[in-house]
Amino acid sequence: MSRYQKLIFVSMGGTCRSILAKAIYDDISGNDEIKTESRGLVVLFNEPVNPKAAAIAKSKGIDISIEKSEPLEEEDFDDATLVLVMTDLLKKQVYEKFEHAVNVYSIREFTGEALDVESAFGGALVDYGIGYEYLEKLVAKVRNILLEDNL
Repeated sequence: MSRYQKLIFVSMGGTCRSILAKAIYDDISGNDEIKTESRGLVVLFNEPVNPKAAAIAKSKGIDISIEKSEPLEEEDFDDATLVLVMTDLLKKQVYEKFEHAVNVYSIREFTGEALDVESAFGGALVDYGIGYEYLEKLVAKVRNILLEDNL
C-alpha cells in the first residue's frame, strides 16, 4: 500500500491547473487506492472551471465542465496526504498560511523537473494546450512515483 492515501493538487485559484491535474491523474490511474482532490489557495467562493481549461480537457476526452474551485483548508493536511502545488512560490505560500502543513511539494520538485506549471490565465487557447501537455507529463511521473512507492 502506498504511503499516501490522498493526493491533493493545488493551484492559486483552483479553477484550472489543479482541476486539470486531478482529472488527468484520475484518467490515467483508473480506480486505484489513492483519493484525489483539487484545491485553490485563494478561493473566496466556489467558482466554475476556467472555460479554456474545460475546452482543452474536452479535446483530450476528459470532461471537467461541472468542476468547481474549493479552498485548501487546515484539515486537508495529514501524514497520509500528499499535497502537490503548481509552483515553488505556491509551496512557500502554503507553508506560510497553514500552521500544520505537511507533505507539500511543488509538482516540479516532486517529479524532478526543472520548470513550474505556470498559469495560462488570460492567454490564448494554445497556451492552455501547452500547459496541459506539460501538466500531463508531470502527472504521469507523479503516478509512476506513487506506483514505485507501492512496491
